[in-house]
Amino acid sequence: MIGRHLLSSADLDRHDIETLLETAASMHDVQRRDVKKLPTLRGRTIINLFFEDSTRTRSSFEIAGKWMSADTINISAKGSSTSKGESLRDTVRTITAMSVDALVIRHSASGACHQAAQWVDASVINAGDGTHEHPTQALLDAYTLRHRLGNLEGKHVVIVGDLTHSRVFRSNVITLGTLGARVTVVAPPTLMPSGIGDWSRRDGFATRWELDDVLYGDDPPDALMMLRVQRERMSGGYFPTAREYTVGYGLTRDRLDRLYAVSPDLPILHPGPMNRGLEISAEAADATSSVILDQVSAGVAVRMAVLYHLLSGDPQQHSQGVSGQDLDRGAA
Repeated sequence: MIGRHLLSSADLDRHDIETLLETAASMHDVQRRDVKKLPTLRGRTIINLFFEDSTRTRSSFEIAGKWMSADTINISAKGSSTSKGESLRDTVRTITAMSVDALVIRHSASGACHQAAQWVDASVINAGDGTHEHPTQALLDAYTLRHRLGNLEGKHVVIVGDLTHSRVFRSNVITLGTLGARVTVVAPPTLMPSGIGDWSRRDGFATRWELDDVLYGDDPPDALMMLRVQRERMSGGYFPTAREYTVGYGLTRDRLDRLYAVSPDLPILHPGPMNRGLEISAEAADATSSVILDQVSAGVAVRMAVLYHLLSGDPQQHSQGVSGQDLDRGAA
């Protein structure tokens, strides 16, 4: 059963994930309506508390809440008392004292959302904490892949890039693995997280250093996800030059042409924002098989589903999908 918070992809079993994705499909239908407003969460208050910059995640959570008639308020670090030295604990306790129902938190410190959940009565949703996790991103990636590939059981998903600093990668290996996909992660040795060997054996994903061997080997990918090189989190020389990174690990036009010769419909994903010309070429980002904008669209639907299951007040709907009629009736 989907619990009171969503802090980690490990909080969700396969049934939970499939329930959320089924609900997201109903929510996606809402996006095609002329009038997108639903009464589902009328009377609920959601605070988006973002201590890091964000376009896609914050906007999609805001749209998701508003489309379901929740009162949605955005608070950034610069607009909160943390800029005056207030602690995270005091900030979240102060906000929830105003009878808020949910906090959507993005923070630069890994584990910040888990801490906040211990301090407040409201539901807490992890919108990205440091280099730890980003569970709703993994859900929307899974939703996008299922829409293109169908059942993910046995499908080979390759994730390439800056693994050391990526919370998206950490949530995706859990979520995709739970859905039965086979995951291979590829990065230069300097961008492989410490201890990844033990971790990969525990969670059942493969690690490789040579991208071309993975892309054109005996087990080619069914989907390819490129991760952003997070230069703002790098304090040292993780690779000699941007050009050298692109040659070794970027999805260049040449690599794309070779992939398309074998798999012309290969889905290409990127959680954004993209460094065009570094980890992904313009040709790959805008390719016909690119599902990057589909990921953005799915982000609203998936976050609507998460908010619905956490805040609808209907315990029965926590363990099963939801229809459009259920949404139009509003919260229990």
